[in-house]
Amino acid sequence: MKKLNKRDLVEVVAEKAHLSKKDAQAAIDMAFKLIEKSVLKGEEVNISNFGVFSPKTRQSREGTHPKKHSRIVIAESKTVVFRPSKSLKAKLNK
Repeated sequence: MKKLNKRDLVEVVAEKAHLSKKDAQAAIDMAFKLIEKSVLKGEEVNISNFGVFSPKTRQSREGTHPKKHSRIVIAESKTVVFRPSKSLKAKLNK
């Protein structure tokens, strides 16, 4: 499976949108920054026909220490969840 990294994304956007690589890089950086800022403010980011990025809080819970086998409390933590759109899932499953 081939991976698409940020550099590859910049090259494709620059080529398809007839932009310089510098302008494509700036546009992609701006889009990622806007998604980041929104999620950090607790907002969902819905990109039509692609999916939704949303913040999620994982509640604290009990776990087992892997070496000591004693009970420990795992602290509450925050993460970002991506939920793909129905159309993206449908395209993936064709």
